[in-house]
Amino acid sequence: MGTDDVDARDREKPSHEVHIDYDVAMSKYLVTVEDYMLFAQATGVEVPEERHEHLGFDVPVRRVRWTDAKAYCTWKTQREGMTYRLPTEAEWEYACRAGSTTKYSFADDENMLDDYAWYASNSEGVTHNVGLKKPNAWGIYDMHGNVWEWCQDRYANDYTTTPVDGSAYDVKSEKGRVLRGGSYKAGAEKCTSTSRIDLGSAGRNYFIGFRVLIEL
Repeated sequence: MGTDDVDARDREKPSHEVHIDYDVAMSKYLVTVEDYMLFAQATGVEVPEERHEHLGFDVPVRRVRWTDAKAYCTWKTQREGMTYRLPTEAEWEYACRAGSTTKYSFADDENMLDDYAWYASNSEGVTHNVGLKKPNAWGIYDMHGNVWEWCQDRYANDYTTTPVDGSAYDVKSEKGRVLRGGSYKAGAEKCTSTSRIDLGSAGRNYFIGFRVLIEL
């Protein structure tokens, strides 16, 4: 997990070994507007306003707070009888890398990113339906680009004190929660397997969404 690339930001360092010795199933797609509308209709929560309504219901839901994403997982768990939750940062990177050790899940070559991601160079300033680009080696779509994805963890400035067992970092601080993967407005350097930023759990933005996993 992480990187020692001299060009990477300090928050992505150091490269270190994490052991995930339990089973989870990561969603192959981001949570879409249609998915979220079922939750909203069942619970009465607000559906985030979409700036690009013409894109339809298969775009990733956006402007979702971390607390909203957690509530969605609780609803899914109660509805389906399986334990849904947000991925930890380590689980997210493990799923994104799909066995790779390169800058992106597919290679180090930034020129190949067009095949796998919607990002600043090809998105034309809008999100796109999930699953249109190539998946990674484990069949998971949009791990790079489209929308930043919430993780369970609180944000740490680097990895010097974060867990090495796959669990979430949860030391209280003035920092927010972790977002991973880049977005349709992000440059290629922010769409790598190790790129990470933070935002307060009450934060909402047009470039933020999420995906879920199931504990097995």
